[in-house]
Amino acid sequence: MQFLNYYEILGVERSASSDEIKKAFRKLARKYHPDVSKEKDAEQKMKEVNEAYAVLSDPEKRAAYDQLGSGYRQGQDFSPPPDWDAGFEFSGKGFSSGEFSDFFSELFGGFTGRGEDHHAKILLDIEDALNGAVRQINLRVPKMDGNGRVFVENRTLKVRIPKGVAAGQMIRLAGQGGQGDLLLEVHFRSHERYHVEGRDIRLTLPISPWEAALGAVIPVDLPGGALKVRIPSGAQGGKQLRVHGKGIPGNPPGDLLIDIQVVLPSADTPKAREIYETMARELAFDPRRRG
Repeated sequence: MQFLNYYEILGVERSASSDEIKKAFRKLARKYHPDVSKEKDAEQKMKEVNEAYAVLSDPEKRAAYDQLGSGYRQGQDFSPPPDWDAGFEFSGKGFSSGEFSDFFSELFGGFTGRGEDHHAKILLDIEDALNGAVRQINLRVPKMDGNGRVFVENRTLKVRIPKGVAAGQMIRLAGQGGQGDLLLEVHFRSHERYHVEGRDIRLTLPISPWEAALGAVIPVDLPGGALKVRIPSGAQGGKQLRVHGKGIPGNPPGDLLIDIQVVLPSADTPKAREIYETMARELAFDPRRRG
């Protein structure tokens, strides 16, 4: 997917006011409107101008777009950063993406109208879903000043996180969304050891060759506390173990998914090298033999 620099398309600075953006749009519309234009690729140019104006003329879309920063060039290969839109509060008027580019749909296609309600995506820790919590949530509310320039106003809410909340679930705060409610869409922060898949919690567990071959009981640190996991003898790297009911609470609760990773010690001492040489002689083992 290619990045679309909407400011460049309209020929305005990032600091342009709403009047400057409207003036630039009207000028380009007269130039590229397919009914009157003799410019090459006028129809495609007009689509790009319409899309750029749809974003930059709307304070909410523009503030979210500006969050991506100014480091991307027009036409550059682009993938939106993870959770780039977290914490932005949008009104319920929604974003129609059917007539615009894949770039537009990727950024704004997930926002749909909800009447008078407002919507925001929030990031939680997995522990919040396991145990429930009360958290202060910081939101950014795009607005426009008297000079037609977009600014972001911050507001902080104290939110009760219900135990067992799942990714994608909405937490509704009555009366907190302008003329309606505020819907907080739950997502989880990334973690170096485990991640959430629905209500399941998945992690990779490194084990030694002897634990894999002989079996073992290994303590595993989880978001909700330590758990002893039995590794069956003969476990292979890439095997997945499932511990029922140890994921995110619910009806039914999720499971704990453990991906086994067999880690070999280095032959970096004479003793370690001797052990490996003994294994090579004594064990009739060929990992490439089939059947």
